[in-house]
Amino acid sequence: MKTQAKDMTKGHPGRLLLQFALPLMLGNIFQQTYTMVDTAVVGQLVGVHALAALGSVDWFNWMSLGICSGLSQGFSIMIAQQFGAKEYEKMKKTVGVSLILAVLSAIVVTVVFLLSAAPVLRLMGTREEILGDALLYVSIMFSGILIVMIYNWMSSVLRAIGDSTTPLIAMGVASSSNVVLDLLFVAVFHWGIAGAAAATLIAQGISCVYCFLRMRKVSLLRLCRDDFSVKPEQAKELFCLGMPMAVQNMIISIGGMILQSIVNGFGVVFVAGFTATNKLYGLLEIAAVSMGFAVSTYAGQNLGAGEHERIKSGVRKGAAMAAVISVVISMVMLLLGRKITGLFVDHSSPDAGEVLNYAYHYLVVLSLFLVILYCLHIYRSALQGMGNTIIPLISGFVELAMRLLTAVFLPRFVGEYGIYFAEVAAWTGAAVLLVIAYQKQIHSLPAKNSRINEGIDRGREDDSDSSL
Repeated sequence: MKTQAKDMTKGHPGRLLLQFALPLMLGNIFQQTYTMVDTAVVGQLVGVHALAALGSVDWFNWMSLGICSGLSQGFSIMIAQQFGAKEYEKMKKTVGVSLILAVLSAIVVTVVFLLSAAPVLRLMGTREEILGDALLYVSIMFSGILIVMIYNWMSSVLRAIGDSTTPLIAMGVASSSNVVLDLLFVAVFHWGIAGAAAATLIAQGISCVYCFLRMRKVSLLRLCRDDFSVKPEQAKELFCLGMPMAVQNMIISIGGMILQSIVNGFGVVFVAGFTATNKLYGLLEIAAVSMGFAVSTYAGQNLGAGEHERIKSGVRKGAAMAAVISVVISMVMLLLGRKITGLFVDHSSPDAGEVLNYAYHYLVVLSLFLVILYCLHIYRSALQGMGNTIIPLISGFVELAMRLLTAVFLPRFVGEYGIYFAEVAAWTGAAVLLVIAYQKQIHSLPAKNSRINEGIDRGREDDSDSSL
């Protein structure tokens, strides 16, 4: 299979978005599969306390992942715009510099997170009976941040030039590897929660190697020494795109961590039920994330090409498709949710029934309002693709405020079940802001703008449609 670069400045917007998003959806399904396998193996073979330990660090672990993905996505905005403008030499330099920045950032993040792990978990009110397992798990995961960063960087670069197939295959390879290693490390070697963490890291390393081998075959991404020459102005420009997205994810994670600290106060059984559904969170938003990546790449390439009307059309079609998909996923979860959450629980445990009830009730709430989350992803990604990372950053603060206000005050009136609506409130507040901001920005663009750098040889345009 040849790696494909895809020019999204031509062709039917809806078809382009769907063709781009479908491989990403499948890739995300693979990713969520091995996340769910981790949870199921730990919950079934290690026990409720281990499941609670895994859940207690969810948001903390996601913060490190969010920084990696945020920086990588931010860097890829410039790459997508330069690809759309046919500025291939400039794009190669951006790719080289962004790699250096990604590696340096990963080293800093690794040191900070390893040193802060124990204090943060104690600050979150992690219960003593699960603190040791929780600390062990995140310490292993944080040791592999460089691997995660490199994979996210490579995936983002490939998506920026329209290749969503390679990340799909990489996730398929990682997922199958993780399932095998999970069973080997936990079920056979009895390494417990440490085995689950090690399996995930090794699987991510394998997907990283695969992406590297594929990128070497892309002519547009064959870099020379000069492409790695870091100029302060370029580094600043890239960080101005990447840092707001990384900080946005950090803010969302902080809100989730504070939410988790509140949940921790409800006891280990409630934490275990909450964890079971949280592990399905990624499955719920699979299509939203995938459509978001598609919209971001589409908007970035078309902005670079000056095709502003195409951005409007593409975002409308992307939002409509996302809404339909969200309704379908919601119906599946409402019908099969109890059986799915049951996969994460040891049914021989005396608390199994109570854990399942907590998990299913939370899943119902999330499913009923899922369309709001999908709307959020589409419009946030559209703004990011157009180079606006500040409003999405502000939306992160809105999510934080809404999540915490709901988590603190609603349980006082309706009991512990009120905590389930914290996510819905966060989605709603952010979505309203993002929709308004997008409408304002898209209407500020001229209906038609000339393509950037008309003097660039148009003959190179055919390059972008060919197999590379």
